[in-house]
Amino acid sequence: MSDVDLADTELMLAQVRRFAQTEVAPYLEAWEAAGEFPRSMYRRWAELGWLGLGYPQELGGIPAPWLFRNAFAVAIARYTGSGGLLAGLGSNSIGLPPIINHGSQALQEAIVPPVLAGDKIAALGISEPGAGSDVASLRTTARREGDHYVIQGEKTFITSGMRFDWISLAVRTDPSIKGAGGISMLAVPGDAPGLSRTRLQKMGWHCSDTATLHFDNVRVPLGNLLGGENQGFKIIMTNFNGERLGMSATAVGMAEACYDEALAWARQRTTFGQPLTSHQAVRHKLVDMRMRIEASRAWLDKLSLQADRQQTGPAWVAEVCMLKNQSTQTMQFCADQGVQILGGMGYMRGSASERIYREVKVMTIGGGTEEIMKELAARQLDI
Repeated sequence: MSDVDLADTELMLAQVRRFAQTEVAPYLEAWEAAGEFPRSMYRRWAELGWLGLGYPQELGGIPAPWLFRNAFAVAIARYTGSGGLLAGLGSNSIGLPPIINHGSQALQEAIVPPVLAGDKIAALGISEPGAGSDVASLRTTARREGDHYVIQGEKTFITSGMRFDWISLAVRTDPSIKGAGGISMLAVPGDAPGLSRTRLQKMGWHCSDTATLHFDNVRVPLGNLLGGENQGFKIIMTNFNGERLGMSATAVGMAEACYDEALAWARQRTTFGQPLTSHQAVRHKLVDMRMRIEASRAWLDKLSLQADRQQTGPAWVAEVCMLKNQSTQTMQFCADQGVQILGGMGYMRGSASERIYREVKVMTIGGGTEEIMKELAARQLDI
């Protein structure tokens, strides 16, 4: 397929709405209860042309600018209202870039096309029981042994951890180098002997699988190295920029979902013989939600355009960090106000606001906590 044009945005929005109404909404609560959505959903997204958005055409992707990709991310979050579904499907978007940008041609050809076709699942393995936002403290090791790396250690909070077929894994290849200097990235197959998985139970994102991974002398060929040995920290940090921009788009869409639900409820729910929208306090809550959404969306569009123009210097990185905080705080505010406006119904399972209320904390933590984002922004801005 040819490059996606921004003129296609309205067509995309209509398609996303139909998909959410007919292929997600009727089944979402059952998926949440089951703790997973059907694996066939990856193939469905591939058929719709969504799974490959932004990836090289020669590897089965559909080139698309950041502005379009983030418009899609906002829309799919708004109309599905399911962080679990999007987290599971979105693990590809954080697992594949290190392979595409730093893997050998042979690795790219073996891994990427099946993932973009929806037949395989990719994931990213950074966090550990003792190292989350402090990536430089990770302890999982990979020592050279002949023509292989031998991996020992643990990863945790891994999205698609129970299902992935390939994982881009952060390891320490030189334990004598403390901090960031001894870290490398490896592509590890999900069926590697010595790799085991333990499912984790979460506050939210119930229909996505999250796991702790155990590596007991897992062997991968030296050719599975992504980039240079002991050069992985920069790969991880660069990958985080795209992840945080995508998370910001998702957060804006989730805030929109809460606003949509709250507005619809306020218009049809009556109290004291009048709709909720007749009460100034409720109208002001809705306006407060809209103010935050519009501000976050404008900032998202600005940074997306700058990414498309490759204007991604230190100031851009700082703004991505700040937007990640701004947009997730917007999501948090709108989820809270949505539940408040819905009242008792907002406390019941099945409402978008209730589900998003439970899911918002992972958005303020994942991809870098609020505190880490502020510190990184301060450093990039030389404050």
